Amino acid sequence: MAPYGRALAVWVIIMCIEIIHGIARGVLLVPLTGDLAARQIGVGVGSLLIFVTALLTVNWLRTTSLGQRLMIGIIWVFLTVIFEFLLGYCVVGLTTDRILSDYDILHGGFMIFGLLIMALSPAAAYVMRHNKSTT
Repeated sequence: MAPYGRALAVWVIIMCIEIIHGIARGVLLVPLTGDLAARQIGVGVGSLLIFVTALLTVNWLRTTSLGQRLMIGIIWVFLTVIFEFLLGYCVVGLTTDRILSDYDILHGGFMIFGLLIMALSPAAAYVMRHNKSTT
């Protein structure tokens, strides 16, 4: 399987993890912090989950260049945005304004930061896994 096919498989795993994370956030965190704060905290937790997934799967992706790893991260972001809009609008019934609010930094939406971390995760995970200590 080529790196991009493997990347798609990892993205599906990430989305499954994020769905479980979103449900847990809604059930456990929203009652304690409110919706916006829970979504803000969720971006941090979700970013960590994505990075750990990238760290665990980066060797399996079998990429051969930084460009491939960055492209995989960009593909993950593109697919995630589409998935989030489809899931949020068509399944959960959220309004477009509500979905876009997650991307509005001026009003507390941190999703842009999470997507940036997602985009860089395959490359950063590769560096972490293959960094040779000089000590």
